[in-house]
Amino acid sequence: MPLCAVPGCANPGVHLFPKDPTLKKKWEKAIRRKNFVATQHSRLCRNHFQESDYVGESAYTGHPQICKFLKKGTVPSIFPWSTQVSTTPTSRTSRYMKRSRRILDFIQPSVEESVPEPSSSAEIEISTIEGPIEDFTPKTVSVSTQCGSSFGILSLEAMRGNPQAIHFYTGLEKYEKFMLVLDTLSPMCNNLNYRGSKVINVCIGDQLLITLIKLRRYMPDFELAFLFGISQTTVANIFVTWINFMYEIWSLINIWPSKELVQYYMPESFKRGFPNTRIIVDTTEIPITRPGNPVAQQVTFSSYKHQNTVKAMIGATPGGLISYVSECYGGSVSDRQIIERSKLINMCDSGDSIMADRGFNVQDIFASRDITINIPMFLKGKTQLPGVRIIQDRKLASKRFHIERIIGLAKSYKILKSELSPYYVPLASRILFVCAMACNFRESIMK
Repeated sequence: MPLCAVPGCANPGVHLFPKDPTLKKKWEKAIRRKNFVATQHSRLCRNHFQESDYVGESAYTGHPQICKFLKKGTVPSIFPWSTQVSTTPTSRTSRYMKRSRRILDFIQPSVEESVPEPSSSAEIEISTIEGPIEDFTPKTVSVSTQCGSSFGILSLEAMRGNPQAIHFYTGLEKYEKFMLVLDTLSPMCNNLNYRGSKVINVCIGDQLLITLIKLRRYMPDFELAFLFGISQTTVANIFVTWINFMYEIWSLINIWPSKELVQYYMPESFKRGFPNTRIIVDTTEIPITRPGNPVAQQVTFSSYKHQNTVKAMIGATPGGLISYVSECYGGSVSDRQIIERSKLINMCDSGDSIMADRGFNVQDIFASRDITINIPMFLKGKTQLPGVRIIQDRKLASKRFHIERIIGLAKSYKILKSELSPYYVPLASRILFVCAMACNFRESIMK
């Protein structure tokens, strides 16, 4: 970064010279630098401006801004030949305490401190000071909570005792379940590589809350920014970063259960009629905004939904655990093509059975591995099916309907039912996987 243009000042420059020629000349005259003409890279540091030169409260949120912006028409006025920047211990102490309060507001609590009692308070002692400070005695600052945006309407701490709000905004049943989800992402979530700049004004719990609210309610970034007292850019930065992070962490978990576990948790109705069922599969489609590219329009257009979509396959055990989520493909892809690109043939064991809809006519793919496909029978030129086969197909449909309920539960996250913007379409596979994993934290798929 270029240094400050004021003679004798070695601080990094922050504020660019204004583009207005009249105001620019005033700045050049104020710094008293002989024959100096400011370029597009010339800057001044903050030490040459007064506090009153900066914008106070934000016009959008009504709260003090985190980043400092100069008011229109401001001219630098603090120089070595005019007013000296105060270096007294009192002013240093004041500046230090301002920095300390910001650090205390956004400090990350440990696992033991993440669920404090409502009446408890944490005593934090300031014992280290940046730079030499004369005649300054460290003081103890009491902080009642270390999570939650300082200026926001909504926060995790505000919803702690309200399970209805937790369920409405996140899809999880209660605060303890939310903390369980957060624990599965700890401690890695404390050292994230953000897509944009590092987020320091929102605690980790609220960042996860913002992500789950975006998935569950699909609120616009502006609405989330207003509720949490942050900028829209920060909301987008948090959501994209956490979706990638949650996918990378949860994809390391082997959600494909062993055959013994599937048999152990299999309902009695399955054991009587379809004892070898390993997984129930079906496809689902997520609507997207119509692409501008004609080729992309053709690839993503679904003849079933009559709109542009991305399509994926979800599989669940008879006990209700989502055990397989495929990548998302263009809406024009067939069920058979998704099966051919999936890893199911290598994941199932000999003698297993896959329960599916009539569109999964893929017996030839699995026959070599001794894996059967349970699908309703085709007419094959007949006017009607035998009565015995109709009864069997009805039993099959009553069991296969479980996957419809599970997909319906996943689509309670409205981001999977609303049109994905072009900004989120590249993340469709990861968004679907995260929503499916969030459903696995639920107590049951039905009341």
